[in-house]
Amino acid sequence: MKNLHQVYVGIGSNINRHKHISNGLIQLNEKFEQLHLSSVYMTKAVGFDGDDFYNLVAGFRSPMNATAIEQILKQIERENGRDHQQAKFSARTLDIDLLLFDDLILHQHGIAVPRDEILKYAFVLKPLAEIAGAVIHPETGQSIQSHWDSFDPKEQSMQKLELDFNLN
Repeated sequence: MKNLHQVYVGIGSNINRHKHISNGLIQLNEKFEQLHLSSVYMTKAVGFDGDDFYNLVAGFRSPMNATAIEQILKQIERENGRDHQQAKFSARTLDIDLLLFDDLILHQHGIAVPRDEILKYAFVLKPLAEIAGAVIHPETGQSIQSHWDSFDPKEQSMQKLELDFNLN
């Protein structure tokens, strides 16, 4: 049996949010199955003026390496209308970022794990702590939950939403 890697991805959208996140989750579930989803949070756009984002984190296990998973994530984004030529801080139909891949530390070939945004943004850290609180951040040696416990989210308001996504 192949070795399965524990993977966590951050998912966000601020253009036709429910539709694009739903489509993205269906596609992720087709590729990786047994997704473990956090709650969905609505947050203000960061770095630009735009509509609010829906954000969540999904966890899954996969025998694929980080590069193969990253390629699938970018393909799902493109299939949902994401233009990868846009500015980093801009409106987007679907954003899926590889956050953690086991305890891998990799910053090359267009992949950055663990993703810097984990420790910078409440909309990444809170949902990650919700489903992976006991996981140890590979660079800091602290649990994701301990990072959330010491995080000051005052500048980053979030609203937890009661949304369900059908993965079929």
